[in-house]
Amino acid sequence: MSRRTAAPGGDLSGVARGSTANLLGAVVVALTTFGLTLVVTHGMAKSAAGVFFSATSVFVLATSIGQLGTNTGLVYFLSRLRSLGNGPGSQRVFQIALRPVLIVGVLLAALLIVIAEPLGRLMVPDHAGEAATYIRVLAALVPVVGLENVALSATRGLGTMRANVMVEQLVRPLLQLAMVAIAVHVADPVIIALGWGLCYVPAAAYAYWYWSHLRPRSSRFAQHVTPREFWTFSGPRALASIGQIAMQRLDIVLVGALSGAPAAAVYTAATRFLVAGQMANRSVSAAVQPRLGAALARDDIAGTNRLYRVATGWLMLLTWPIYLALLVFGEHLLKVFGEGYDAGRTVLVVLSCAMLFATAVGMVDMVLNMAGRTAWNMVNVAVAFTVTFGLDLVLIPRIGILGAAIGWASGIVATNLLAVLQVGLSLKIHPFGRPALLAGVLAVTCYGGLALVPRLILGDSVVAAAWGLALASCAYAVGIWLLRRPLQLNAFAAMRRGGKGGRAGKGGKGPHGDTGVQAGEGVNGAEHPGKV
Repeated sequence: MSRRTAAPGGDLSGVARGSTANLLGAVVVALTTFGLTLVVTHGMAKSAAGVFFSATSVFVLATSIGQLGTNTGLVYFLSRLRSLGNGPGSQRVFQIALRPVLIVGVLLAALLIVIAEPLGRLMVPDHAGEAATYIRVLAALVPVVGLENVALSATRGLGTMRANVMVEQLVRPLLQLAMVAIAVHVADPVIIALGWGLCYVPAAAYAYWYWSHLRPRSSRFAQHVTPREFWTFSGPRALASIGQIAMQRLDIVLVGALSGAPAAAVYTAATRFLVAGQMANRSVSAAVQPRLGAALARDDIAGTNRLYRVATGWLMLLTWPIYLALLVFGEHLLKVFGEGYDAGRTVLVVLSCAMLFATAVGMVDMVLNMAGRTAWNMVNVAVAFTVTFGLDLVLIPRIGILGAAIGWASGIVATNLLAVLQVGLSLKIHPFGRPALLAGVLAVTCYGGLALVPRLILGDSVVAAAWGLALASCAYAVGIWLLRRPLQLNAFAAMRRGGKGGRAGKGGKGPHGDTGVQAGEGVNGAEHPGKV
């Protein structure tokens, strides 16, 4: 395959557009997720909150299984083949992905309804009936979430972030926050479950409508991807996705089963602070994914390396302040959830350290996927899940939620360490460069150093923490401005100018005026995610 390169600024200004749109949406998601946790922890008893968090974790795990890896498969095939100038009819690929997802979704829904009672007894023995009620109500929505996921993934594969931002980052999270805030006053599990779960219905409807509206733009594609090709790629990714979401959610269920519903509530509340970092991760990763796929399809290793390293620097720039702040001031931040929730302090420390490492290697699992190494990614996740699950079973009964945190953190480190070694040895690609180094040093100096100065003067208090965060943030903003060129933040300036001179090919906006990613449009470029 011949190598081609694109104008050097095209990929970065495109990623800047997509990242900015996603970041704005990510802020909304982080705030609404945090707000939802506050509503539940303050509006429900600790045991009832634990049951709610455990049941919704089972639902998220079921929907992950039902997606069958199609989220990555759709982006992979549509972005790569578009960049090569020949690709599948988008409708055909969509149907290849959608039909099995709907069938499996219906089967999973039926299974959950049948096993709701024994599953509830296993999850939270002291509140089995309440847990079973949540599970039965939410089960019917599993195929709905499958439809939403397939439609949004297809739109990302065709080059736009707009639907993803509107549905996943704005409409659904805000609806869920509003509905649960109303429902908790009724204190009925059926009403609360309906309030949280039914928000997926309008989200799925909009996603499918948007896909139908966007689809004709790709009608020029004549060649087809066969079901065998699609599922050979997506099958391993499906198993990896299950492992990844299990690492995020199964520990909540295990904490509830082994340490009780109140402990599950504390553990969930503590891990909610990590959502801000996850959302920042996704804001960059979702924009980078199709561009990585396009660059790797052209065998543009130099362009891929450049994009990967700069994106890693941006990712650290967004996330390291969050994780460092949690390390330094986590105990004070946890008090917002109410009495007793500050017991999750050690959970924040352990997981924040793991996430500092995970973001320092960038979206490495995505690089593996976009290079077609989904089987490798599956093996990595299997190893990480085994580590996580094994440590959870051993440590949770002994040290409670700290054991769950150690298990999850170990899994995070394992999967990222394996992946970075694989892409380095096999593809000669790595995330370590000047942008990552500068971002790391700047974040540690401000949030690991300057932020502690008010504590030395005022003592360890909420006031000192507030002053420390303010001082660190001001210094951080100045540092970013001074280092804007080596951090390649000029790409955002090019974005404001409409990409003039910075894109290979035509300028302007994406489909329907979207300022999101244009897959295959001039660049080396490139979901998560998989970090947490």
